[in-house]
Amino acid sequence: MNNAAQWFTRSAYNNAWANHRLLKACAQLSAAEFGATRTSFFPSLVATLNHILTVDWFYVDALERAANGQPPHPQPWQFSEPETPFADCAALTTAQHAVDRRLIDLCRHLTDADLDRPAQIMRRAGPATDRIGRILAHLFQHQIHHRGQAHAMLAGTAVAPPQLDEFFCSDEAALRAADFAELGFCEEEIWGSPAPTL
Repeated sequence: MNNAAQWFTRSAYNNAWANHRLLKACAQLSAAEFGATRTSFFPSLVATLNHILTVDWFYVDALERAANGQPPHPQPWQFSEPETPFADCAALTTAQHAVDRRLIDLCRHLTDADLDRPAQIMRRAGPATDRIGRILAHLFQHQIHHRGQAHAMLAGTAVAPPQLDEFFCSDEAALRAADFAELGFCEEEIWGSPAPTL
């Protein structure tokens, strides 16, 4: 880890990989299972995963605008209207992959100095100002929080929940290789060098 901006870039790649692995598991469910009522903060897998997506839309838009020196979106709550834009896992996956790529691209262009730059977000009470780095940290925490809930709900189905912690360690590169191939990622792209071999 050479600097903070690289950490956020690697976290964006991790986020995209974890979403890919989780949604690939959910794609094995029937539509009824995907939408079935379950116990968690949101009452179903479809509701939880749509919440991750719409919040990503909200924050990635705000961060892109801040990075480009643009004013905040005047009505960003439109990103969650409707609250569940996708009932179908395939369509949801396509939309999630698209915003994941936007987040990676955003982070790849940030410097350490950018992380301390102000970012305005339009809240219902009016504009609020924070820092790009703090908003990114919040966004990654939000994603991890709700993916954990979806992971637990998936455990109540016939589909085994996937491991979501095989991204950072060098010696686990083989465990993520198939996902990386599907996503078009490579170890060198993320870490700057290939994973060491034993």
